[in-house]
Amino acid sequence: MEEIRLGDKVKMRKTHPCGSDEWSVIRIGADIKIKCLGCGRIVMMDRADFVKRRKKVLEQGLVSEAETLRAMAGQSKGGND
Repeated sequence: MEEIRLGDKVKMRKTHPCGSDEWSVIRIGADIKIKCLGCGRIVMMDRADFVKRRKKVLEQGLVSEAETLRAMAGQSKGGND
């Protein structure tokens, strides 16, 4: 399975109705949330659909998927001492 990073800039196979085919990944997990770089519309899809519909990665995000998921897990485990 290919890595999906938070902040990835991706090109999708189909063009959005606004005319743009470039999106930014704003949430990762079981579902992937992406934001259209043309009009700002936010769409959520499951990981398998995202991988199938993605054409290519234009820019990779700075933090790896594993590090992002570890940080998210650490935030949900505690904090109220």
